Amino acid sequence: MRTFEDALANRLEEPGFRAEYEALAPEFAIIQAMIDARKNSGLTQKELAERTGMAQGDISKLEKGGGNPSLKTLQRLAAAMDMKLRLEFLPIHE
Repeated sequence: MRTFEDALANRLEEPGFRAEYEALAPEFAIIQAMIDARKNSGLTQKELAERTGMAQGDISKLEKGGGNPSLKTLQRLAAAMDMKLRLEFLPIHE
């Protein structure tokens, strides 16, 4: 039985797939950061929704990558978790 990691490794050998996957990396990083921040805050999606005034379904949608949150929305989420949002621009080659 193949694992997800095995299947992904095989697909990443395809140049077109690799390029698309790498292009989505920043989006995946933001999604994972939102999930990690919420969990580290000890909040459920429902609790975060209550703190922000957003619908729980909208929190779920964002965490599944089904939305395109604005900077204002990300700041609102961070504030509800007693956190601050930090955005960085980094050189491609260090």
